[in-house]
Amino acid sequence: MANIKSAKKRILVNRTKAARNKSIRSAVKTSIKKVEAAVQNNDKAAAQVALNEAIATISKATSKGVYHKNNCARKVSRLTKAVNNIG
Repeated sequence: MANIKSAKKRILVNRTKAARNKSIRSAVKTSIKKVEAAVQNNDKAAAQVALNEAIATISKATSKGVYHKNNCARKVSRLTKAVNNIG
């Protein structure tokens, strides 16, 4: 454990931020899995709804700085392409 007051604070703040980032990343992964499951079942309507929710979740992650904007753009692009190629 650190001895300096500012170092102790950094440890606490970093733990808080890491927990927040982990939660957001988990939400993004879950939303992506929902889209992929709908695509796997060839359910266009469900995939479209899941895609819209996933895009919103990914955009929030981008705005909070959890993911780089190009990373998020790539995720959205791949999901959109998968949904558009259904039947």
